[in-house]
Amino acid sequence: MDDENTVYIGKKETMNYVMAVVTQFNRGSKEVVIKARGRSISKAVDVAEITRNRFVPNSTVFNITTDTEEIEREGGEGTVNVSSMEITMKLE
Repeated sequence: MDDENTVYIGKKETMNYVMAVVTQFNRGSKEVVIKARGRSISKAVDVAEITRNRFVPNSTVFNITTDTEEIEREGGEGTVNVSSMEITMKLE
């Protein structure tokens, strides 16, 4: 999977990410990966569900991967664990 077909979830509105996923499918991608960390994970789930239910009904959630990433704290004082999730969507 190349980075071109990946949508990284952040602080923007949910619909911005939904449109990014829909755009990837409209450009001919058969698979799109939605990636999120920490508090953005619930937004990633919303993006996948809104895309599947409202905009691309012939898409499915193919795979969900969860992980824990170790990230350095600001100021270099140790590390903190942050949950991450990847949702892979495919066209049927």
